[in-house]
Amino acid sequence: MLPVLKSRIVPSFTRFLDDDWGSLFEWSNQGFSSNNAMTVPSTNVIETNNDFIVELAAPGMKKEDFEILIENNVLKIKSQKETENKTGDDGNFTLQEFRYQSFERTFTLNSKVVEDAKINATYTDGILRLVVPKKENAKVKPPRQIQIT
Repeated sequence: MLPVLKSRIVPSFTRFLDDDWGSLFEWSNQGFSSNNAMTVPSTNVIETNNDFIVELAAPGMKKEDFEILIENNVLKIKSQKETENKTGDDGNFTLQEFRYQSFERTFTLNSKVVEDAKINATYTDGILRLVVPKKENAKVKPPRQIQIT
């Protein structure tokens, strides 16, 4: 059933990544971070004529909490955040909670299609957004009508 999904629902989506549907994401940790403190953020990948847009839902973070790297055609998005909440006075805590969150998402880029040197990222309203520009030869060209003479 997987090949049908690939060809009918997302025919050009894999052009952003390698041609293998199985390499879309690294799922070795089954959707959780290595310490199981936080699920891996949900991700949208949107294709326009000029770009691929990757959106990760990561509310409650700051842009400083993310690290984005490209190495050997692999786009790696990592985050680590440690918070400490204390309640009480004079050092005698009635409640003290520590929270550590981390995740890592990887995407294998198709170097024939994307301009990895021009990727940019923003973080607004809990959404980390990366714009991955397409190479000129990967952009869909509009139909051109040929005149009959």
